Amino acid sequence: MAWALTPLTEAQREIQHLAQDFAEHEIAPYSAQWDRDAYFEPSLVEKLGALGFLGMLIPEEYDGLGLDTLTYLVALEEIARADASAAVMISVHNSLPTQMILKWGSADQKERYLRPMARGEMLGAFALSEPEAGSDAASLTTQAVRDGNDWILNGTKAWVSSGTKGDVILAMARTDTPDDRRGARGISAFIVTPDLPGFSVGKKEDKMGLRASPTVQIHFSDMRVPGDRLLGAVGSGFIYAMQSLDNGRLGIAAQAVGISEAALRLAAAYAAERKQFGHPIKEFQAIQFKLADMAMRVAAARALLHAAATAKDRGERITQFSSMAKLLASEAAMAVTTQAIQIFGGYGYVKDYPVERLFRDAKVTQIYEGTSEIQRIVIARELYSKR
Repeated sequence: MAWALTPLTEAQREIQHLAQDFAEHEIAPYSAQWDRDAYFEPSLVEKLGALGFLGMLIPEEYDGLGLDTLTYLVALEEIARADASAAVMISVHNSLPTQMILKWGSADQKERYLRPMARGEMLGAFALSEPEAGSDAASLTTQAVRDGNDWILNGTKAWVSSGTKGDVILAMARTDTPDDRRGARGISAFIVTPDLPGFSVGKKEDKMGLRASPTVQIHFSDMRVPGDRLLGAVGSGFIYAMQSLDNGRLGIAAQAVGISEAALRLAAAYAAERKQFGHPIKEFQAIQFKLADMAMRVAAARALLHAAATAKDRGERITQFSSMAKLLASEAAMAVTTQAIQIFGGYGYVKDYPVERLFRDAKVTQIYEGTSEIQRIVIARELYSKR
């Protein structure tokens, strides 16, 4: 049922099939149980790393695969069809911490972190949001104070995906002073590891969806960070984070497309099997129209995502494009999973059938890495910035 709107090369299809096979055998049989138990399977990191899925966008010189964005997103969609929790772990790792280090890290930082991250020996996470700084991320209050060659960090980060398992966490903190606040330009990026004194993991969120992806608060209490862990220039961290979110939003869009595709396939198969009034319900026009609208939404979201990925691979600025792709794909995911439950009827509302989980997983794609409201602001702002 799925097809690529952008013709795939033979190499891209090989990666797609590898992801399909891995998802089918290593993820799909266990995803429902992982969801029920809110359990993160640690062996996934090692297995994904061995296949190269945690270094897809990292150059070969750092042990990555050096693939293009489209290939990465095609593979990510296949993983998301089996389990959106596994997909978000892969997405965050590939599109945020690794890409930030690759683009702005020193030679030593690239050598120290990118190789093990590409091999799956270290898992990456991203810490920008705070309890009182979500959509308004520039209002974060975590403070970094220079102490000789080191920095002392104090504050709390919220909604950190893979936070209990993250080995390399890109954390944003203020490096301006309370007497001289500089807004977004007062924020710097630091490479934080859990072994630093003063680092601790706080509350694990009991989430509606993506339950197999641990989302936690992280606390920094007089945490001493060596000076060589500062990423790039002082005061540029927020800029780095926003530019990296352009990449991250494509990953969330691919996750949403994967969820939608899974829901569409399940609904179509169920409609062919379920009989009412002596006929399979797929023969009823009301069901046909639902399936048609679902298929249209999946295809439109995938087409925009592939177009955005192709633009990125051409080196174009994709801030507006990535927001459009995330917005369309996430809203499609909610619409498609909602209709999938409607087609399943009462069975769609119980946990015995996977469309219930897909519905719960879909919702957060409209929220994290920028809510749908924020995406509309970005899209509108970019309209005027091009004039």
